[in-house]
Amino acid sequence: MDYVLIGLGILFILLGIAGGIIPILPGPPLSYVGLLFLHFTEKYQFTSNFLILWGIITVVVYVLDYIIPAWGTKKFGGSRRGVWGSIFGLLIGIFLFPPLGIIIGPFAGAVIAELSGGKDRKEAIKAGFGSFVGFLLGTMLKLIVSGMMAWYFFAEMV
Repeated sequence: MDYVLIGLGILFILLGIAGGIIPILPGPPLSYVGLLFLHFTEKYQFTSNFLILWGIITVVVYVLDYIIPAWGTKKFGGSRRGVWGSIFGLLIGIFLFPPLGIIIGPFAGAVIAELSGGKDRKEAIKAGFGSFVGFLLGTMLKLIVSGMMAWYFFAEMV
């Protein structure tokens, strides 16, 4: 049974890291589930304090992931339309122009969305940049947290 739990843990850790980039996947929560799978084995254990701390960090990062892009867009004069454009741009960019689509997609999506909402070119580019910055900050935060959980996962196994 331990091998199944370890295998599932590795799968969830990897999905969590992928979720740091792909918005459809909730990165840190998946990584946290990976830690729990390892914890439920007979051989590897984390302390209760460790699991509670990472559970709190996971919830905080999950909430911030929704706040940061909106903050970036608003800070640079954008709208909710720009945030959604950034998300759609990312999804299209990932599949049509990997790996640069991850960087270019959110910016282009936000600019196109703002232009379609009636903003002039200068305002749309500024809002697109804000959405892009917010998206990158959220992505970096998710990757850092999921990466740290992956490190603890594999360090515990060594």
